[in-house]
Amino acid sequence: MQKKHFQWQDKDLLLFCHLQPNASKNEFSGLHGDRLKIRIKAPAIDGKANAALIDFLSNEFAVAKNQIKIEQGELGRQKNIRVVTPKRIPDGIEITPI
Repeated sequence: MQKKHFQWQDKDLLLFCHLQPNASKNEFSGLHGDRLKIRIKAPAIDGKANAALIDFLSNEFAVAKNQIKIEQGELGRQKNIRVVTPKRIPDGIEITPI
């Protein structure tokens, strides 16, 4: 069953996210509407939250940082993020592997 907070495009995973900067820790935090909520410790200043988000997602999906691409929402909290050929699906985010 297709979920609203993600979509597979061939072997790539497209995530529809809501980012919360200035959080107490980096973590997935359930859903925010129909988007995956991601909490990031870094502030939303000078691209620090985006850089921390890319670092967090690269660790969670076991891919290199250049395999995480912010396709929409670079300057906002609502982001569409492509994970190129993820090696692992993190627990607890309700994404079915292909």
